[in-house]
This record gives sequence, C-alpha cells and structure tokens, in this order.
Amino acid sequence: MTTPTRHLRIHQYAGLQPGPRLLVTAAVHGNEVHGTHAMAGLMQKLDSGELVLERGTLTFVPIVNPLANQLNRREGDRNLNRNLRPPVIAHDYEDRIARVLCPLIAQHDGILDLHSFQGNGPAFAMVGPRNNTGELEPFTQEATESALAAALGVSRIVEGWLSTYALGLQRRQLRDHDGSRRTSLIIDPHYGVGTTEYMRSTGGWAITLECGQHLDPNGPEVARLAILRTLVFLGMVTADAVEPHRPAQPPEVLQLYEVIDREDMGDQFAREWASFDAIASGQTIGTRASGEAVLAPSEGRIVFPNVKSQPGTEWFYLARPSDRLLPHNGA
Repeated sequence: MTTPTRHLRIHQYAGLQPGPRLLVTAAVHGNEVHGTHAMAGLMQKLDSGELVLERGTLTFVPIVNPLANQLNRREGDRNLNRNLRPPVIAHDYEDRIARVLCPLIAQHDGILDLHSFQGNGPAFAMVGPRNNTGELEPFTQEATESALAAALGVSRIVEGWLSTYALGLQRRQLRDHDGSRRTSLIIDPHYGVGTTEYMRSTGGWAITLECGQHLDPNGPEVARLAILRTLVFLGMVTADAVEPHRPAQPPEVLQLYEVIDREDMGDQFAREWASFDAIASGQTIGTRASGEAVLAPSEGRIVFPNVKSQPGTEWFYLARPSDRLLPHNGA
C-alpha cells in the first residue's frame, strides 16, 4: 500500500527587484496534471538561467494534493477545491493540506490555478465576480482578472462560479440528509470556495485555467504558455519570454447561471456532451433514474458535464452569453 505524502513540495523564485507575488498551482485535483508537467519544464529553464525572473516572487506548487495524485484520481479523502479554509480540527487529508495551503495563498497577490476536465472540449479560463461590496464574494480586482484572462490565449472565458454554486447549495440544504461528513460538507454554505475564491477573500486576484481534457496531449503546452503570459503580463519576466497572445477577435465570455446535481447513479445524459456544446430551450439534457426528463430551461451552453459525478454533487452547469467587457488585445 502506498504511503500518502505528508508534505507539500513548494518551489519559490525571488527576483532581485521588488514586484508582484504570484502563486501557480496544479493537481489540486490529483489527476489534473497538465500544469504539473508545465511547471517542471519551466523550473528547468529558471534553474539553468534560460528564463530569468526579473522582479517579484514566483511560487510553484506542482502537486497541491499529493494523496489524490498518488492515487491518480480527483480526490484523496474529499474534494480539496471545495470548502477550502484553515480547519479548526483536521478531519481528513485535505484539511491538513488546507492548513498549509491557505496561509500560502494569503502570502501572494494572485494565483493562477491550472486544471483540466473530464469531458471533451477546448481550454478556457474562469474569472471571479464583477467588482462588488456584497456578502457572497466582495471584490475589487475585476479589471486585473479581465485583462489577464484575455492575455492567456484561450478563446473562452467563464464567470459566475460562486453565485451559481450558491443556488445549488440552497437546493441541497432542502433535501433529506444522512448526517455523514460527506453530506455535511456538500451542504455547507462554504462548500463552493476553492483556491481562487479563497485568494479573492484575502484581497487578491485569481484565474482558473482549464487546460483541456485530462489526457489532452496539448494540455501541458496550454499551461506553459499561460504561466509565461501571466509572468509577462505582471512584468516579472521580459516580454520576449513568450510569443504574446494576439487574438483575431476577443474571447467569448459566458456567464454560469445554473448547476444541476446528480440525484441517483441511474441519472443518465441523453448524449455524450462536451463542455460548451450548444443547447436549445426545452432540449432534453438527460433523464433521471425515475424516467423524468431533465430539460434545458433556456438556450445556452452546457459546461462541465460529468458522467462520473456522484449523487448529491454537480452533474452539469448551464451558461449563457455575458455582457462582461474585456480588453481587445492580450499582453
């Protein structure tokens, strides 16, 4: 039996001039390793002097969840990227990671969190809310996130995660529950908070980059270019470190507005969906174990369809066009 790693491997580079403090993370979900591979290559270049950090502090955490990574699955004991906060009492492996990860996040100005996804589909970035002073996710860094997301080289940007997740949580809290720790976690109002949401709660900015499907051979290159473009955007490396992103047209921006949970393992999709497949109003997306059809409430896109989701957790999300304005050219 494999002994779970009891430490986090953290690599830090300090430029000789003051500047931003950037945290880059990967394998928050253990089988999402495009960013892990990209960081390994960039660390070789930094160590050899081929890439020079001119200013600021760059921190790499190539494997945030070592247990899940060793098991080659999404989670160790639970989903690290939900309900992320320093625990008063550590109940599981992910709680012990959070004790180290949360203070590390708070020491930085921003985070680029590198992920991948189960279904097919192109790479995309996720950003936080608009500037606001509300209770759910107060925020002041909309301009930074919008400009950086536009510079990363993806053709699609998605917003609205936490507000959409909160709607799903409200429905979960109305159901009957078995009193288990798993159930108590998925109905906790904090359950939508992961790495990026925690960073925003400390006053920083955050980008999630979904680098493609888990086994997409181009995923590490998507991650590598994103890291370099972020460093250039922040002025931490020289502009010639990477070819800038010069899109023919601005990225498409979508707003998440609904999340639908799987209720039973007998719930089945009507077809093999990929993220951002178009859906028409009233179209059948799937069928419940009871035979009830799950219909699209309006025209839009399906996001994160997950045939492996467990009952009581997210089955898929719905998105529609956003009116968010982005810069017309990248960094």
